[in-house]
Amino acid sequence: MAVTETRVLPPEFIEAAGKTYLGDLATATGQFKTADLSKVFGPQFVAGQDPLQAQAQQIAQQGIGAYKPFLQSAAALAGPQAYQQFMSPYQQDVIDTTLKEFDVQAAKGLPSLAAQAVKAGAFGGGREGVQRAEYQQASDRNRAALQAQLLQQGFGQAQQLAQRALSNQLNLAGQGQQFLGQDVGALTTLGAQNQALQQAQLQAQQQLAQQQLQQPLTAAQTYGQGVTSLIAGYPGQTTQIAQPSPNPLATAIGAGGTLAGIYRAFNRPGT
Repeated sequence: MAVTETRVLPPEFIEAAGKTYLGDLATATGQFKTADLSKVFGPQFVAGQDPLQAQAQQIAQQGIGAYKPFLQSAAALAGPQAYQQFMSPYQQDVIDTTLKEFDVQAAKGLPSLAAQAVKAGAFGGGREGVQRAEYQQASDRNRAALQAQLLQQGFGQAQQLAQRALSNQLNLAGQGQQFLGQDVGALTTLGAQNQALQQAQLQAQQQLAQQQLQQPLTAAQTYGQGVTSLIAGYPGQTTQIAQPSPNPLATAIGAGGTLAGIYRAFNRPGT
C-alpha cells in the first residue's frame, strides 16, 4: 500500500535564493571571525604630536627661567648702594667749580667790611674782627648748605636713575615671559588644530576599514532580509508525495535481518 506525504514547499526561486544567502552568510561569518583586527583597531589610528606642539614644548622648556638674569639685575639695583653706579662722574668737578665761584664771591665782600671799618674809625679794631668773624661764619654756613644741596641733587638724580633701571629690568623680565607665553600659546593652538585634523582623517580611515571588514556580512544580512520578505510574500506550495509500500525483502531485512526472516517473507501464504 502506498503512503502519501504532504509537504509545504517554497517556490523554487525562493529556495535557491535561500541557499545562496546561507552560503554567503557562512562565508562572510567565517571571514569576520578570522579577520585581523589590528588592521581596523590600534595606535595607528591615533594622531601623534604635531610638530608645532613639539616646537611649543621646546620653546617653553628653553624659556623656563629665562627671566632670572633680569631679576638678578633688578635685585642688584634694589640694594642701598645701587645709586652709586648712577652718580655722575662729573659731579665732584661741578661741586668744586661751584664752591670755588662761591669763595670768589664771598671774598668780594671783605673789602666792603674794611671800608665800613675805616669809615667808622674802627679799622683793625675788635669790632672789625667781630664783623669779619660773623661774615666768615655766615659764608661758611652758606658754602656748606650749597655743597649739601649739590650733593643731595646728585644723589636724587642717581636714585631716580636706579629706580628707572630697576623698573626696566622688572618690565623686561615680565615682557619676556609674556612674549614667551604668547609664542607657546600660539604654537600650541595651531598644533592642536593640525592634530585634530589628522585625527579626523585617521578616524575616517578607520571607519572605512571597519566598513570594508563588515561589508560582506552586512551584504549577506541585507540579502537575507530580502529573502525573508519574499518568503512572507509568496505562500508555500502544497506538494503530495506518494511513497511505495515497503518491499517485503527490505522489511524482512530491517525487522529480522536473518536468513529465516527472509525465507518467511518469500513464503507467506498468497505470495
